[in-house]
Amino acid sequence: MFRKIRVMLLLYALLLVAGGTWLTVQRTTDWDTSLWVAVHPIAADDSEATRSYIEKLDDASLADISDFFAREGRRFALGLDRPFEVRRSATLTERPPAPPDGGSALEIMWWSLTLRWWSWQVGWEHDDPPAKIRVYAIYYDPERTKSVPHSLGLQKGLIGVVHGFAGRKMHRSNNMVIAHELAHTVGATDKYDPASNQPFYPDGYAEPERKPRYPQRYAELMGGRVPKSADEARIPKSLKRVRIGPQTAGEMNWLR
Repeated sequence: MFRKIRVMLLLYALLLVAGGTWLTVQRTTDWDTSLWVAVHPIAADDSEATRSYIEKLDDASLADISDFFAREGRRFALGLDRPFEVRRSATLTERPPAPPDGGSALEIMWWSLTLRWWSWQVGWEHDDPPAKIRVYAIYYDPERTKSVPHSLGLQKGLIGVVHGFAGRKMHRSNNMVIAHELAHTVGATDKYDPASNQPFYPDGYAEPERKPRYPQRYAELMGGRVPKSADEARIPKSLKRVRIGPQTAGEMNWLR
């Protein structure tokens, strides 16, 4: 009897979590108001270059992300001037919980719950103004680190974890990664082959109907790269060379 009661209580808790998540997703993607995004910088090392880079980050440093989504929203007649308002928030000294390496489904589920709890605690301490989405931007000194872990964006919990380089030349590239992970938090899916990083045709192309097809002029946000040929694609230098395709717009509930 005790075991049955325990199972029933667990199922009830899971239903509450699932229902709350569903409501949050629906409210987030109705696009009646702008979504406030808090970006929390975190130093991945004790480098002076990393510390200096983070100190100089401000709202203006992130403005091209908000501007990008505003421009693309106009292209799709979204009817909202600023879909995202991205703001620099408090610098953190603690990193978010890392995902398990090759973990089981249960381990990944537990990590997701742990990350969401950790992020809720951050929000409780630093919520000014209240943020709908939180991005944890972890910066590395490029002189010490040549490659960084994979970034991620979770729709459940509305959380992004971005790994970038603490260098002025990499700033616009960092912002592109933030924009990509933000799109994940509102339902967009990746549109590239993780083995080759080549964008999928046609959904990973910004201009799939372009003739001749190559070279493309822009990268599709979730495709990540500008296709130059059938087997070559390049990372764009800034969000000015990025567009949102119809498939991604539909996933974000931008098609009206």
